[in-house]
Amino acid sequence: MKTVFSFSSSSSSLQEEQVKGSDAAACPQQRPLSAGRRKNLEFEPLSTTALILEDRPANLPAKSQEETQRHKLEYEEMVAGAKRRELKEAQKKKRQMKERLRQEESISHAMVIWNNDILPHWDTMKGTRRVRELWWQGLPPSVRGRVWSLAIGNELNITPELYEIFLSRAKEKWRSYSETSSVNDSESDCGASLADRESSLDLIKLDISRTFPSLFIFQKGGPYHDLLHSVLGAYTCYRPDIGYVQGMSFIAAVLILNLEEAEAFITFANLLNKPCQMAFFRVDHELMLKYFAAFEVFFEENLPRLFSHFQTNSLTPDLYLIDWIFTLYSKSLPLDVACRVWDVFCRDGEESLFRTGLGILRLYEDVLLQMDFIHIAQFLTRLPEDLPAHTLFTAMASTHMVSRNRRWAQVSGRAERRLTAASPPPHRRPTAAPPPRLLAAFICSVTGLRIYKVRDEISALQKVKILPRLFVLFQVKNVLFLVKISHYT
Repeated sequence: MKTVFSFSSSSSSLQEEQVKGSDAAACPQQRPLSAGRRKNLEFEPLSTTALILEDRPANLPAKSQEETQRHKLEYEEMVAGAKRRELKEAQKKKRQMKERLRQEESISHAMVIWNNDILPHWDTMKGTRRVRELWWQGLPPSVRGRVWSLAIGNELNITPELYEIFLSRAKEKWRSYSETSSVNDSESDCGASLADRESSLDLIKLDISRTFPSLFIFQKGGPYHDLLHSVLGAYTCYRPDIGYVQGMSFIAAVLILNLEEAEAFITFANLLNKPCQMAFFRVDHELMLKYFAAFEVFFEENLPRLFSHFQTNSLTPDLYLIDWIFTLYSKSLPLDVACRVWDVFCRDGEESLFRTGLGILRLYEDVLLQMDFIHIAQFLTRLPEDLPAHTLFTAMASTHMVSRNRRWAQVSGRAERRLTAASPPPHRRPTAAPPPRLLAAFICSVTGLRIYKVRDEISALQKVKILPRLFVLFQVKNVLFLVKISHYT
């Protein structure tokens, strides 16, 4: 084995022994010539590529002068190409290091400003132009959690002691759940509300296992698994009317990465109490339609070609906005980019969430214009993992959130009034689920699964709840889906 690995570096010495031992008399001038040539090399050949400069063994025809010269040129070209690649790689690393140092200096400088000038005078400084500009550039990680907490506030007046109370209730509920786990799903569903079912231990555990799986810190055995489980469990006891809804784990996880446990729970509860989040997590159809209608107004104004393309393909905002809003982009975007989006969300409120959506559409407009319904839905539910923050925020900066001298709040308010006036009576609202074939096609477009893997499961759904007018909530293999049915009914 040792001889095999050292062959390339000792090939010339092996050749010398062969020549000296058997054919030295036949080729008296060959070895001195080879040695003289090798002395002229700038360095000792370290790989088999250098063998092209060696003379052939004595029992083979000797190289011609032209062949020797050609091999020499080929070898020199190989060396030159390797040097060019090494130089290019070194220059790239140098640029990356320089950019990293610049970012570190910028973060360090911003951290001093936030700690010394802004946070001690939060109430008077938070609305100034200087602070808003610093906010847009991204919060330093060391102050991010504190700024989020201050910006979101604590209108619910939750205390750490209150968190401990609800956490104790959650633990007691889980113990009771474990003791009565013999009760089957059909029996528990008969007397349980939707919120009760969604706050079950199984669903929370399932969602936690799928929360930032690449980080390996929230899964079972990870350092933040129990902490995330505690925050989500405490919230389901604090707000049983809402319970646990798929997507909450991502929001709670981002807060846990930036705040202490009790503070993360307080911020989490207050964040979900905001009007936009409450509308989505309670599946308030009328309010959700209001947000979609307002989004389309700015969509058409900022990206008319793409808006027309989406309408041609019957692609409505709910097909991609629901997932984005439910997780505040923490599932759809790289974590560092999502934190930048959260920074702006804490500064500008719900408007920034829809501005971010328009920024994503603007960023990939040329790509989306070439796609059909299925491919657009798949693309928007699985955005590229290498999406850089600066390109997204450049696209967001080019997005104007003013329509006919009306800002977001005015447009969304007008959309709500218009929808309320046009709302059909309850007896005319569709209540039937879509056919399995069409539902399977839609799920495949969203999840990326093969249609033959989904269709059979839909025909034997474990849990189905028809929601008035717009959505059907159902479960396939312990995974909850919230699907729009207005296209299919």
